[in-house]
Amino acid sequence: MSDSSNPNLEQAKLEGKYIRTIRSFVKREGRLTKGQAAAIEKCWPTMGLEHKNGLLDLAQVFGNDNDIVLEIGFGMGKSLVEMAKNAPELNFIGIEVHRPGVGACLMDADEAGITNLRVFEHDAIEVLADCIADESLSKLQLFFPDPWHKKRHHKRRIVQPEFAQKLRSKLKIGGVFHMATDWENYAEHMLEVMQVAEGYQNQSETNDYVPRPDSRPLTKFEQRGHRLGHGVWDLMFERTK
Repeated sequence: MSDSSNPNLEQAKLEGKYIRTIRSFVKREGRLTKGQAAAIEKCWPTMGLEHKNGLLDLAQVFGNDNDIVLEIGFGMGKSLVEMAKNAPELNFIGIEVHRPGVGACLMDADEAGITNLRVFEHDAIEVLADCIADESLSKLQLFFPDPWHKKRHHKRRIVQPEFAQKLRSKLKIGGVFHMATDWENYAEHMLEVMQVAEGYQNQSETNDYVPRPDSRPLTKFEQRGHRLGHGVWDLMFERTK
């Protein structure tokens, strides 16, 4: 069915609602392990967030006014749990569409005994639009997103000019959008988009990439890549207005 033949879509557009027609991910619904399923059942009531509940009162969610770090697409959640464990003075929100990753993250978080982490199992674009207040985040993290390396798929890359501005509205002034990728071509694409994005300033001293900050844990995958001579590129852009 084309957009023009879908009356609901046309009505939504007329009302000014944002309709996302190109997704940056493919939903791969793997099987849950018993441990992941048990972790979701046990931890979701206290750590799970639902898109359908709408705009969050973050102070109420966490029981404090600590700065909020939000990660888009946390995979299996190992580095996100490690970050939350290492920074109890911060609050973390993770968004992931793949249920096994959500289960693995909750299992590790439960084992680590951390209380400063909440997760969504939903599309990040919709969560940001409907659940996260403007100027409420201190940092947005996007680590190793799907590079969509074939040229005909580049339009599916999540880092695009419109996306950068949607994120900017959610960051506090002085908040940081931190990206990392192990695909050089995608790093160049990210840099190209962000260098001309209104309201951002590159934190790189050389006006391109930054060294991996200590706050981003080194993954096993990344360590293996380093041994094989593969590069990883970090970009950090601060919201200035």
